Amino acid sequence: MRLSALSFPPHLALVVGVLAASTASPIIRLAQAEVNSLAIAAWRLTLASLILAPVTLTTRREELRGLSRQDWLLMLASGAMLAVHFATWISSLAYTSVAASVVLVSTSPLFVGLGSFLILRERLSRPLVVGLAVATVGSIIIGTDDWGQGTHRLTGDLLALAGALSVAGYFLIGRRLRARLSLLAYVFPVYATAAVVLMAVAATARVPLGGYPPIHWLWLLLLALGPQMTGHSSLNWALRHLPATYVTLAVLGEPIGSSILAWIILGEVPGIVTLIGGALVLTGIAIATRT
Repeated sequence: MRLSALSFPPHLALVVGVLAASTASPIIRLAQAEVNSLAIAAWRLTLASLILAPVTLTTRREELRGLSRQDWLLMLASGAMLAVHFATWISSLAYTSVAASVVLVSTSPLFVGLGSFLILRERLSRPLVVGLAVATVGSIIIGTDDWGQGTHRLTGDLLALAGALSVAGYFLIGRRLRARLSLLAYVFPVYATAAVVLMAVAATARVPLGGYPPIHWLWLLLLALGPQMTGHSSLNWALRHLPATYVTLAVLGEPIGSSILAWIILGEVPGIVTLIGGALVLTGIAIATRT
């Protein structure tokens, strides 16, 4: 039976989504002890696709058959951008702090706004301009602090920003498709495309895709079930019942949740400069997403 907004409150779905998404960074860090970052990205999308396959092919087969050639090309492009997002962002966690990584990758709404202006010719609003300026200052503060701690930290920051830019492309490409497709009919082909791309790249790069200790297979499974399935699905479901701006602002809780979990689980305490820069970035995003 279909779950309705009355039987499952949208605000609760939003909370569940943010909490689930917040677990991604600590789980990835635990997996990186034995698993290559590219392999983590590949297995995250592959496991999620395998879990979604039975229900999608059973309930959405006709909808998928009705897709045009252009639709499939957009799906493939969206999946490729999602693959780049996970490859770069997950890799960033091997170089920089969880706090810096999750804050910088959260700047994707700013890139979506810029992309809408440059590609779709949409008007650049004043809140977006102000928010972009504030977030840029915050990013520079984080980058300057990390530069003083070694070039590897700055590399991680740049990878996180690349993850934000690529996921913005994923959102821009998928905007038109998501408006007229069901959630499963959209995410399954996109996840599957990203999984194939990542697996192919990992195999070409000769990255080990197996032979991990059992505990690390557990981390990979939890990554697919928690942040990917529960987190993304809950946020997308809430988006159908709550204003987009409200959801976007609520998602800003993810960097905070991830940083707290990294502190508790990994003993990683963010520095004062990173906290200041992160606060400015999140403030900038909040300003930019005002309607």
